[in-house]
Amino acid sequence: MQNWEKNLREITPYVPGEQPDFPDMIKLNTNENPYPPAPGVAAMLKEMKTEKLSLYPNPCAKLLVNELSAQYKIAPERIFVGVGSDDVLGMIFMTCFCSDKPILFPDITYSFYDVWAKLFRVPYETVPLDKEFRIRKEDYRKENGGIILANPNAPTSIAEGLDFIEDIVQRNQDSVVVVDEAYIDFGGESALPLLDKYENLLVVQTFSKSRSMAGMRIGYAFGSERVISAIYAVRNSYNSYTMNYPSIMCGAEALKDREYFEECIGKVVATRERVKRELRELGFSFPDSKTNFLFVTHESVPAEELFTMLREHHIFVRYFKTPRIDNYLRITIGTDTQMNRLLEVLKGYLGKR
Repeated sequence: MQNWEKNLREITPYVPGEQPDFPDMIKLNTNENPYPPAPGVAAMLKEMKTEKLSLYPNPCAKLLVNELSAQYKIAPERIFVGVGSDDVLGMIFMTCFCSDKPILFPDITYSFYDVWAKLFRVPYETVPLDKEFRIRKEDYRKENGGIILANPNAPTSIAEGLDFIEDIVQRNQDSVVVVDEAYIDFGGESALPLLDKYENLLVVQTFSKSRSMAGMRIGYAFGSERVISAIYAVRNSYNSYTMNYPSIMCGAEALKDREYFEECIGKVVATRERVKRELRELGFSFPDSKTNFLFVTHESVPAEELFTMLREHHIFVRYFKTPRIDNYLRITIGTDTQMNRLLEVLKGYLGKR
């Protein structure tokens, strides 16, 4: 190693889901929404003034923040927006987790949490889920420098109720508690009603899943004015123009069409519930998902074998070669046509085995 190399930062990065590119593929590995964004988004892209692209966007994404405020009935001063919820969560790690005490999060959860902790030199402790992959709220009744929980959790798909989340927030008012609600619209109970009771609570959501806008990279957090202003101060010390102009305009437009939003959610949920029934008949078991994916294991066929077989058919699902969950597959809910093809391939393979 040369001397200058000793000064390089060494870290193992987060590994996102594979992004294959085959004309006949069925992509069920990154929890994207199979339906297009609201029609108003397409209209906005056509009407957008391209001369605006030569100018810096509003640094606070004011138009988008105001629309979020109107939709959720939360003051603009209590809303932070960023480039996807990953950007929002990264800013929260830098802003809110500055104690010498470890932050706490489950051992099986969104695998970016420990990467951010290492990147920003935040001490952390992973708290084991129980044997049913559930969070034990009693495990979070100890000293900490902050808590972050995905609810519903990923990749397990399990959602905890509002009383459960409140118990954790109420017992940890000396630190910031972050509830990552990327999948909340598919059946979970949001922690937003708790915001007026607890100034230490942050609720993070995204346009990537339920609003079909993963490619636009829009995430946002709700919290007390004091915490939100602190996050903006950190963001502005790093990059004050993070959200681009098209994302601001299209994001605000997407929020206006509540009917379309609910229609798409309804279709995903209906397909999810149907596929649950058919997978059970094929010998699969899984937690009761409140997300747009299923976390499945088969009674006799190893997950890695099924993953490889499906890949050969250009059907892509997510496999985590990780202790405790290395016999599970995470399968995104696609369209009925996509899921019918998945089921057809699984039936054919399992029938011959």
